[in-house]
Amino acid sequence: MSAEWIARNVRRLPRQTRAVLSTGVYGLGAGLATVAFQLGMNGLYGIGLLRLGETSPAVLALGSFGIVTVTALLVGWLLQRFCPQAAGSGIPQLKVAFWKDFGHVPRRVVWVKFVAGILSIGGGSSLGREGPSVQLAGGVGANLAEWLGEPKQGRRPAAAAGAAAGLAAAFNTPLAAITFVLEEIIGNLNSRLLGSVLLASVLGALVVHGTIGDQPAFKLGGVEPPTWLGYVLTPVVAGLASWVGVYFQRASLGLRAWVKTVRSVPNWLWPALGAWVTWGLGVAVFWRTGHLGVFGLGYEDLSSALAGELGWQLAGLLLLTKFVATFCCYGCGGCGGIFSPALFLGGMSGVLVAGLIDGCAGRFGVRLGLTPADVVALAVVGMSACLGAVVWAPVTGILIVFEMTHEFGLVPVLMIGALVSQMVSRRLNACNFYDALLEQDGHQIEHVRPPRDLLSWQQLPASAIANFKPVTVTYLDPTALAEVLERHPYGRFPVLAAERVIGMLTRAEAEAATREQRPPQLIPAVTCLPAQTIRELQLRLIESRTGLVVLVDRVGGRVLGLVTLHDLLRAQDSVAKGAEAE
Repeated sequence: MSAEWIARNVRRLPRQTRAVLSTGVYGLGAGLATVAFQLGMNGLYGIGLLRLGETSPAVLALGSFGIVTVTALLVGWLLQRFCPQAAGSGIPQLKVAFWKDFGHVPRRVVWVKFVAGILSIGGGSSLGREGPSVQLAGGVGANLAEWLGEPKQGRRPAAAAGAAAGLAAAFNTPLAAITFVLEEIIGNLNSRLLGSVLLASVLGALVVHGTIGDQPAFKLGGVEPPTWLGYVLTPVVAGLASWVGVYFQRASLGLRAWVKTVRSVPNWLWPALGAWVTWGLGVAVFWRTGHLGVFGLGYEDLSSALAGELGWQLAGLLLLTKFVATFCCYGCGGCGGIFSPALFLGGMSGVLVAGLIDGCAGRFGVRLGLTPADVVALAVVGMSACLGAVVWAPVTGILIVFEMTHEFGLVPVLMIGALVSQMVSRRLNACNFYDALLEQDGHQIEHVRPPRDLLSWQQLPASAIANFKPVTVTYLDPTALAEVLERHPYGRFPVLAAERVIGMLTRAEAEAATREQRPPQLIPAVTCLPAQTIRELQLRLIESRTGLVVLVDRVGGRVLGLVTLHDLLRAQDSVAKGAEAE
């Protein structure tokens, strides 16, 4: 049974039937891929670091160094040799693929992310599984769409459905998967893709229920509703956890930016450097406390904190060491996400605040009456707040923690924590983790997530669609013109003198001037400032005799780029297709 035969028969189905069937295939395929990824990652961690944790500190130190070194070097080699785009979380990369490449994800991204993610996280690097799960599952959905005969420009629904199924399977949280894909990747909670995202998310959850089980990720101790003191301390914990999330973002992306400037270290070695930092901190913490929380996901220690079995001093130590280990692993180009570390850091922040306040009050002979249920509630608030501060998806932050714990009584404090986290993070950071990473990589957010309506589109700056690498002409002698015509196929060229535009030269005029051995005649250039709106740019294009507008840094100033009518129409078509996807 060939792929062509399957695609041909699928296309014969009624449109609605085909859409439901295709979404089912995307959801099941993405869910199975994510479960396989999770089993591989947990299996590697279990036979490696978890088993070493049952031995002596000396054996753990030697054995864990070998594991993190070998796995991190393999990850660096895979990324460098086959697919550098598979580094990091994967969620920003999937968002770029969704908006700029119609949801198409190359196959090599899928298999490299699968293998490198298992090696990186299962090998002990302090990173999360949600990013690889989302990118891997979105890529599986996109490639299944190709297998079913879907053209490249129609694969956005497949990528979105796969991402939802992947996140639902990764955390056993179908509701949070729906809201995250709509909030972060699509950017519209009212998207017309809601139906396919919902169906795929349910299928992803069913796959993980059928293969791994339907138990929540964490079992809580002391699940009674928090007391009035717990509610009073909720904003304090949310504020601290948000602050931790804000500076985790700054540290991770700051280190990542610095690493890009260092040429003396080969790229394949950087993940190992981050893993070695994790190893040093992880061994030190294990030597002192017997806990492995710095390595990998750290869910065993986070579960202990939520069960009320972790002291605030140990929580503070794990908070500090996990913070450093994670931003080093991510900043050095490891393959993994930031959901799980953010949840871990937030949970430890809650336990730390509860213990500090209760301990300080006790020193003065004051009994605050902080109950075990309050401590658990504050840890859960910290998880939601830290995650919300990093990804700026408050609904997802509430739902993912609620679904991971299955405790409805915690929803009120989660909502308070979400409000505080958004106030703190949006005041201290200009954008969320994923958008900041895309900007660091040179993407313009308006290109990644285009506006939803004509008015918003027309209010974008002209720089949003400009070409900042224009081909210009400086010398007008026949020899120089002949060389320009031979090297470039363009029909119009800005002519510069001292980096200022003095006119436009058409290809026909340049050919005639070269043939007749005379100076060419120039057409007056129409210019525009980068901050002027696309609406103003459209009017300038109408005035231009060449269908081209030159961007300058100021009136009569230096040339920055140019915009053609083709650029405008292509960008406008991308906006229209984006609106259809929503």
